[in-house]
Amino acid sequence: MPDLAGVTITPILVAELLVEDGRMPVNVHLIDHPDGRILVDTGMTELHDAVADMDPILTPLTEHPIDLATIDLVVNTHLHFDHCGGNRLFAGTPIHVQRQELDDALNEDEYTIREWVQAPGVDYVQHEGDYELLPGVRVVATPGHTRGSQVVVVELDDGPVVIAGDTAVWFGELDEPTNDAQRQILALNPTAVWLSHVSEPWRPTAA
Repeated sequence: MPDLAGVTITPILVAELLVEDGRMPVNVHLIDHPDGRILVDTGMTELHDAVADMDPILTPLTEHPIDLATIDLVVNTHLHFDHCGGNRLFAGTPIHVQRQELDDALNEDEYTIREWVQAPGVDYVQHEGDYELLPGVRVVATPGHTRGSQVVVVELDDGPVVIAGDTAVWFGELDEPTNDAQRQILALNPTAVWLSHVSEPWRPTAA
């Protein structure tokens, strides 16, 4: 196991969406690793008529103190509009996605905002199942939220941390999982799980 003592995971709030219960945050996650910087999801960077009813409030990646040129790899947990809207900022940077997810995003109606998926210069690296990104950082396919959903697992000294996208949307779905993908995350025995729409990590309840 590589020494990952210096690895950090930083949530970045890039948008807020209006839902029934109020404003829902949209976070992406930056992994700083000795061998490179990984961005998990890219959020939103512009408004679009298709989601105007959600009244987005945007703070895109370009407004954060991050040099986007230092991002070595991007992972899309899935390709719904609030997870891929910043892909256009990473033309020429490998963007890792499940093959099933990309196929659905390009071919299913009302699945996403397709022009955001097909932004000029975007270079998708397609996978079928699990794969390693960097030493101690792997991606696990978790079909459920979408057929091509995936999560990122970072193996730290005190246990794995999972960046789960929308595999769970709120903590209750991990406290009492309702589908195989959520149970799959819990089977990894994570010390923490970062979700896209919650700004703090979920942690298992002590026995």
